[in-house]
Amino acid sequence: MRYGASAVAVAATAVAGAGAVDADSTWYRSLRKPVWQPPSWAFGVVWTPLYATIAYAAGHALGTAPDRRERTRFATSLAVNLAVNAGWNWLFFGLRNPKAGLAGTLLLNLSNAQLIHRTARTDAAAARALLPYAGWCAFATALNASLVRKNTTR
Repeated sequence: MRYGASAVAVAATAVAGAGAVDADSTWYRSLRKPVWQPPSWAFGVVWTPLYATIAYAAGHALGTAPDRRERTRFATSLAVNLAVNAGWNWLFFGLRNPKAGLAGTLLLNLSNAQLIHRTARTDAAAARALLPYAGWCAFATALNASLVRKNTTR
């Protein structure tokens, strides 16, 4: 049950965030991008297993939380994290605003650190499973910051 609930929450996040993304838009294609930016198709290839790992880690952590209070705290941290995750797409693509996207991804990094810290208190394996997610988000922050620097006149 806990894995199913986690998978539904993560899938809803993916769908909600994807609703804002249009990597083929004239606006996005016109942005000056760093040479180290991955091709557009790579983002789906990376996010699919990351979302699966988040769902696994969440289900695992919910199963190892010692009591209802800790499960509630973890679920709250996860919900905030997933909302910020989906929100980045709307800040960057929806508003067509790399600066807002940068603020969103910085907030996501803070949320990731908090989520991993909370998870590690009761489930070290689940916390380790979240590290690639946090790493990719840190990379996304660097990429977003580069887009802001390269497109200051927009």
